[in-house]
Amino acid sequence: MAAKAGATDVQVSKAHDGDDQFEIIDLNIGNSRVEQLVAALEHISDVRITFAPRGVVALRPPSSEAAQQVVDVEPRSPLEVFLSGLQSVGSWTAFLSYAAAAGIVVWIGLFAETIYLLTAAMLIAPFASPAMNAALATARGDASLFGRSLLRYGAALAVCISTAFVLSMIMRQQIATQLMVDRSLISSVAVLLPLVAGAAGALNLCQSERSSLVTGAATGMLVAASLAPPAGLVGMGAAIGEWDIVKSAAFLLILQIAGINVAGAIVFRIYGVTPRGVRLSRGSRKARGALWSSTLAVLGALVVWQMSNPPELLRSSTAQRATQSARSVVDRIEGVQPVQVNASFTRADIPGQNTLLVTAYVQSSLDEERVRELTAAAIKRELSARYKAIPLVSVTVLKP
Repeated sequence: MAAKAGATDVQVSKAHDGDDQFEIIDLNIGNSRVEQLVAALEHISDVRITFAPRGVVALRPPSSEAAQQVVDVEPRSPLEVFLSGLQSVGSWTAFLSYAAAAGIVVWIGLFAETIYLLTAAMLIAPFASPAMNAALATARGDASLFGRSLLRYGAALAVCISTAFVLSMIMRQQIATQLMVDRSLISSVAVLLPLVAGAAGALNLCQSERSSLVTGAATGMLVAASLAPPAGLVGMGAAIGEWDIVKSAAFLLILQIAGINVAGAIVFRIYGVTPRGVRLSRGSRKARGALWSSTLAVLGALVVWQMSNPPELLRSSTAQRATQSARSVVDRIEGVQPVQVNASFTRADIPGQNTLLVTAYVQSSLDEERVRELTAAAIKRELSARYKAIPLVSVTVLKP
């Protein structure tokens, strides 16, 4: 059986446990043939199989094929991919402890406006394992695993959010920091980050040890980058009553979870993870269809909602386009040259309006007051017509 599956370096040894006699067979086999061999061994009673995955260079005759044998690195078998995902779960105590630690570091980073602490929080946030298990469950149609993955997702996010909320209350935080405001602004391409993160995480699980160019920690950090900062924002925003921040961050969390799940499940499906496999037949095609359709429906609905409600969930992209529009207006004014033009949304507590703050530095040798009034009026007219926002314009005229 091992020979038919292409195994090399097969060793057989006798062993016993009391009166029970058995054989131990050691062999090296390519990743793509693992499932074939396991299927062939299924009929043997009391068979025990232990995977010891490691990068092995198994050279065999003829020597002229040595180079090809070394570079022929195969992805992991679907069985090993699924088992690796399950093995990454870990204990609840450690899992929730890491979630709390990530919440503390995220809060410090957002409160003290320290970017590198957000990166540190992404490294310790434990969101990658439930994300990949949910994607595996979607690819296999395993409703039980999907439910447990969502439970761990929810528990980790709840701990992270609660930690940030409690710390903001303890420190009597009253206003949002500039970094909180910046991180709450959503771009029209926000959906791309979870899609890339989900695909990268799944690809890392599917690649063998010697062919993976990126560490598991790096892909885990990419997944956490999608989830850790928004989770902290939800807790901090709720503590200070900034419900716009809470709304934006909560939207991002749901969008990221759905996007990661869709992309990860697609990659797992490409690598052969199906409802029915050797030794693991818990999935069903019916459940897979239900999980696929529900996840895609959630993701599609969120994207449609985002695009149909500007600028609330499109402030980052809208601010960039508004900056371009304002600069174009200044370019068209004769005798005035733009020096610096910037547009950004603020968290001003002005009821019933989306405040778009525009600051423009222009250079002109004409009458300063006249240039200021003309430029401000032109920018206001252009932005009011093109965007659902109230532009507040400040123009500073610099002499040559």
